[in-house]
Amino acid sequence: METTEIPPRDSGKRFFGRFRMVLRRTIFFGSVLIVNIAAVLWLTDLFWRMGFQKAHYPLLAIFAVLNGLLVLGSFHAIFGAFDMLLGRRQSVRISKLADGKTGPLLRRHAVVIPVYNEDSVKVCARIEAIYRSIKATGNLESFDFFILSDTRDLDLWVMEETSWTNLCRSLDGFGRIYYRRRKTNENRKAGNIGDFVRTWGGGYEAMLVLDADSLMDGADIVKMTRIMEAYPRLGILQTPPKLIRGSSIFTRLQQFAMRLYGPLFIRGLNFWQLSGGSYWGHNALIRVRPFSEFCELPALPGREPFGGRILSHDFVEAALMVTQGWEVWLAWDIEGTYEEAPPTLVDHLIRDRRWCQGNLQHMWLIFARKLPFSVRMHLFMGIMAYLGSPLWFLFLALGTWIAWDRFSSELSQLPFESYAARWFHIDGIQQSLILTAAIFILLFLPKILAVIGAIFTPSIRRSFGGVIPLVVGALMETIVSMLLAPCIMVAHTMMVLSIILGRAVGWGNQNRETDGTSWGDALRFHAMQTFLGLAWTAVALAIGYNSKTHGIGSNYTFALWMIPILLGLLLSAPVSVWTSRSRYGRALAKRKILSTPEELNPPSVIILADNATAAVDPALDASLSARRGVVAAVVDPYVNGVHVSLLELGEITPAAEILAERCLSEGPTGLTKNELSDLLYLAPAMLMMHRAVWLRPAEGMHAVWTQAVESYRRRLDQSASIELS
Repeated sequence: METTEIPPRDSGKRFFGRFRMVLRRTIFFGSVLIVNIAAVLWLTDLFWRMGFQKAHYPLLAIFAVLNGLLVLGSFHAIFGAFDMLLGRRQSVRISKLADGKTGPLLRRHAVVIPVYNEDSVKVCARIEAIYRSIKATGNLESFDFFILSDTRDLDLWVMEETSWTNLCRSLDGFGRIYYRRRKTNENRKAGNIGDFVRTWGGGYEAMLVLDADSLMDGADIVKMTRIMEAYPRLGILQTPPKLIRGSSIFTRLQQFAMRLYGPLFIRGLNFWQLSGGSYWGHNALIRVRPFSEFCELPALPGREPFGGRILSHDFVEAALMVTQGWEVWLAWDIEGTYEEAPPTLVDHLIRDRRWCQGNLQHMWLIFARKLPFSVRMHLFMGIMAYLGSPLWFLFLALGTWIAWDRFSSELSQLPFESYAARWFHIDGIQQSLILTAAIFILLFLPKILAVIGAIFTPSIRRSFGGVIPLVVGALMETIVSMLLAPCIMVAHTMMVLSIILGRAVGWGNQNRETDGTSWGDALRFHAMQTFLGLAWTAVALAIGYNSKTHGIGSNYTFALWMIPILLGLLLSAPVSVWTSRSRYGRALAKRKILSTPEELNPPSVIILADNATAAVDPALDASLSARRGVVAAVVDPYVNGVHVSLLELGEITPAAEILAERCLSEGPTGLTKNELSDLLYLAPAMLMMHRAVWLRPAEGMHAVWTQAVESYRRRLDQSASIELS
């Protein structure tokens, strides 16, 4: 293939100038700061009118942080809406570098898919769809695919090998689709990608990093590589993936919200971050050379959870790239990028526990020297995504204590005329209502802007199923999100406390499919939220009762204000169960409620993935109940042949022979997991065991082997009876 030299990083002018970048960031964060200061001063004045107490100082400090986060999020949507009004041509989008470019790509690129205890057939179905989609563009020769396995389940390991082999046979992909399993999975996913870069990365200009549940359109992948080749300063090109295939109410709520509200936030984020973007760990194109040179992650001081290996490696890798002068962009207009989400609230919170620990580790890095402003902001927002919950909890707890103290001690209002009364001629109740209304406007404005924009844009309105499904879905999402928020607040607070107490998280595989959360699991998992809701409700009612006993008159205002929080806590288990049910999600889907454009009009790559069957072949199958996984690798001639072909051949050692004989006599369960794993890496021992189960008499061998051999005879007998009939 004819190639053209790509210019070095420091050649040519920048895609977006430094002055305009600083101007945008000044306008954005200046607006956030001004609004937040005004809100804090307004609340300070209100506290002064009520009678300032010592507890108001921490309450004001926490409010300044929480309201700042609220304003920051809301202004992302506001600036995103402004960016949309400017129109596509006036918006900043790095993808315009690929406009009009055709012809062969200049360099080779890799598509890498790290997997850990996943359903290999479904992973290969997504790879097949991406493979066929890229092939349709005529640029397949420029891409290689790598399945990078860190799977610890030995049965799933064997199934990965058979699925990969079937995939390659069906697509004629040998020499283009590769499979590798690490013997030791050091440093989790970051180590998996790092091992690929060190071993094979030198042969590729860039690598497209996907998750096991990722799916991307081939034309968009080719477009991303053209952008990378056209702009030598580009280190990482991140895309905003859309959630797909949600069946439970919980996942449908997530994908509906992300699809409807997400574009506003993405455009607002791109408004200020520009070339100082972040990397989200998947669905991103990374230039291999600078990644290899600068993104080797050191271990943090101390032990986990705060020290040790960095869990949320993606943010840090982007930070290192930007710090070294490479640009990281968010390609907000790349449409064909997808992923899946945890199916239940419980699964979502289990995944969040790992992300929480990883993001809190960034506190080691946020004050590091020489970090650009955008990098510090991304690290700060990631940290506050989890620290915000205990701060919110503390704010509510302090507010409850102040309310209790006020009504029980009969505190009176100070005879002081505040600036709000003097300048605006309003009383304390009006002042509190104005502040509350402002906070609610900031909270719900992104949703309102997104819904209005969708209604008045015919193509978007139709893509969500029409006005009625769109509005009903938005209302349902808002209500359920309000009920879920207190539950998630308490869960995140408990996560942060467990990390502070030194409890590190393990590395578990993600549950991507379920038939719902059982009532027992929900009651056990949400016991803290439920108990806290009961106790807090009692306190809120007691505050109202105390006001009556002190002659103030029955005053349950505080309890009324707390209703959204208390309901969310009390109903945490029922809401968790209800939102986990797929049958309710399917019922809503029939009415197009919470439906997304990808569900109502599936893109071609999703259809390809849904119809993909290349990884399934009855002639090479390690998933049958009688001979599954490890058993198939020993007994089945084809599975054994595939497995052994991926190992290093040699002579069998006495130790390996002893281990193999033990496995034959005691069965796979007679060996420890480490012993069985070592045995599976010994090609001569696997060949010896395969011959033994077919040639030796049944006496002296474990029943698992004889039953597996017998399953072939049963299949032959069934075939013969069918032919005779």
